[in-house]
Amino acid sequence: MSADRTLYQMFPIDRRHEIAPELEPRPSPESWPDSISELTELRQKLDPDDPGRLPSDWIEGMRAANARGDVVMFRVHRGFFQSLGVFDWDRFEELMYLLIDDPAFVQEAMAIVGDFSVRLAKRVLKEVRVDAAIFSEPIGGNSGPLISPQMYEELVLPSYEPVLSVLRQHGVETIIFRTYANARVLVPSVLKWGFNCLWACEVNLEAMDYHDLRREFGRELRLIGGIDVDVLRHDKETIRREVEEKVPPLLADGGYVPLADGRIRAEVPFENYVYYRGLLEEVIHS
Repeated sequence: MSADRTLYQMFPIDRRHEIAPELEPRPSPESWPDSISELTELRQKLDPDDPGRLPSDWIEGMRAANARGDVVMFRVHRGFFQSLGVFDWDRFEELMYLLIDDPAFVQEAMAIVGDFSVRLAKRVLKEVRVDAAIFSEPIGGNSGPLISPQMYEELVLPSYEPVLSVLRQHGVETIIFRTYANARVLVPSVLKWGFNCLWACEVNLEAMDYHDLRREFGRELRLIGGIDVDVLRHDKETIRREVEEKVPPLLADGGYVPLADGRIRAEVPFENYVYYRGLLEEVIHS
């Protein structure tokens, strides 16, 4: 790709903006709480009015995007594990034990994060129009999520409900569950709680096949992604087969945005990417 060109100049790309506030406690805790008595500090560090959570010019930029009719998305929550400080193995192990030994702590901690998300959402939504909200939920691997659907409904989803309610009150129509690997067994739960769009990234293809998901859940579940990013490393025939088999039926059914299911890595040949984008445009407009 030449240095003097951008993707916007090379390909038709819908203008999309993502409001991505800093969602971590500020300042970062020296150690994450592991009992209810330690949660006061977490609450204090989750201040939605902290000016450092958003760029100083975010209102001006997003209002301009609203005026142009660009899509504006809002990353409102970073999911269960990251909200409770899982960034290494030790905290992961500690939290997995807490799920069993002290579920009341987990519920209270998630309620604190949920209250923070509610107040942050109100701060954002009183200033700009948001088309879609994103809950990021990195919660499992290729074999499935690391907690059961029952535990997810009992300990996690109730803390999302107040946030979902605020989003609905402000007319945010699309609530995106952006997940990774294999979260198939959680889909019925998130639909029940009010999510209506799945954005599955870097997935287990057998478990998260979008045609299967559409057959099972219908257009009630909108979809973003679904194109295996790994095929871009292969030959053009493999790319063509992937796009032509997956995209047209989902587009015809509606409620679908075709997109590679992960970031385009450096080892993808530029010629392959150009071919993929051209083919995608051809399929979309055929």
